[in-house]
Amino acid sequence: MTDIQTLGELKKSGYKPRTIKEELRSNLIKKLQAKEKIFEGIIGFDETVLPDIERAILSRHNILLLGLRGQAKTRIARMLVALMDEYAPIVAGSELNDDPLNPISRYAHDLIAEKGEDTPVEWIHRDTRYVEKLATPDVSVADLIGDVDPIKAATLKLPYSDERVIHFGLVPRAHRSIFVINELPDLQPRIQVSLFNILQEGDIQIRGFKLRLPLDIQFVFTANPEDYTNRGSIITPLKDRIESQILTHYPKTIDIARQITMQEAKLAEEQRSTVEVPDLLKILLEQIAFEARESEYIDEKSGVSARLTISGYENLVSTAERRMLLNREKKARARIIDFWGVVPSVTGKVELVYEGEQEGPYQVAISLLSKAVKKAFLGHFPNPDKLKKGVQKDPYGTIRAWFSGGNEIGLLNDSSEKDFHKALDEVAGLRKLVESNIDAKGDDAYTYMELALHGLAEFNVINKEVLESSFSFRDLLANMLDDDLFDDDDYDN
Repeated sequence: MTDIQTLGELKKSGYKPRTIKEELRSNLIKKLQAKEKIFEGIIGFDETVLPDIERAILSRHNILLLGLRGQAKTRIARMLVALMDEYAPIVAGSELNDDPLNPISRYAHDLIAEKGEDTPVEWIHRDTRYVEKLATPDVSVADLIGDVDPIKAATLKLPYSDERVIHFGLVPRAHRSIFVINELPDLQPRIQVSLFNILQEGDIQIRGFKLRLPLDIQFVFTANPEDYTNRGSIITPLKDRIESQILTHYPKTIDIARQITMQEAKLAEEQRSTVEVPDLLKILLEQIAFEARESEYIDEKSGVSARLTISGYENLVSTAERRMLLNREKKARARIIDFWGVVPSVTGKVELVYEGEQEGPYQVAISLLSKAVKKAFLGHFPNPDKLKKGVQKDPYGTIRAWFSGGNEIGLLNDSSEKDFHKALDEVAGLRKLVESNIDAKGDDAYTYMELALHGLAEFNVINKEVLESSFSFRDLLANMLDDDLFDDDDYDN
């Protein structure tokens, strides 16, 4: 078909015009019947969001995607391009993508009237039939719809009453295309009003011109549900004209969240080949995001983007890589203490409520990590607070006794793999605890040994002190005595 160069040839080919919504619907039907994957790379929406979108397209609806930040709304909208025909014919030189058999612009009508069957035809790729606009308060009606262009009027020596002096905005230029407006509530109400006609009657009017352009557009809007429901930024008549409103959501399970993070994280090839991240740490990272979405310190209306774990994973890998480079090692394995390198990825991705601001973003991030560690610990070891004294043997007895004997260990952030293992092996009973509860061998055993130490510290079985470049684990009572001695010295002075 793309070999066709004139209107006459196009007519002889049997080509029939169809609307963008019919085009999307027809191609979707083919893909569904062939059981093809339509939204490649969208994870966790197979039973919820994606079927709703498919139903909306089959119904030839305009779509509003409602969801908190980081829920793949824009990505889904961009993937709708795959449901369009690969190439579509237009009248050559048309700025409104005029269909040669169903033109709407003055330019196309005049050209066809002049050249008839010899009217030149161009073929445009579907990627050029996708228009996206981020809604901001400074967007004007002229930006979206159009306005009189005085320069064009002067150049063509035309009066302002001639429709040829119109400079078309983004909406008419999106004729026969998908037009996405992101963050719809940020459009001023008077600008939203300008979209009424195109959504309901399928046409627009520019300034005072009698001309009404019968545009053919598939609209997709995105919005934050908090803005949508509470702030009232989407005016009622506009939302009433959007036929399908679809709610997106965050991953419902750790496993789905992990798949998203692994797919989206951008790592250098040498990082992938030299840095290993244990599954335990991948789960721990996702748990931080889950804890953040439930935290009393974080504004749930703002949401916690999936970008938190994506950038967090990149930082986790880079922290291990940096240690590898400093120690001139060939391989690196991420540790729990490396999560302190992830903190900057957390603090920049959450919006705190008043109580959170009082705590400070750093302390909130540490609190989230502590909760995630505690949950991971309970998933593999007995709860120290629920041991029945006198009934069951204390699985942590040997470890408690070792620390009570005045022993302590320090885990340096940048210590070599050899020194890290040596430090963990010094703790009596630690390896036996892991072997008794988990089938972990080799390096995996050390990962769970480290988890056991951090977990016991969270349950106040032992004490953990965080210094600038290390973590110190010691007996809890000894630490309290040290504090008392320090207080007594102050008193004596």
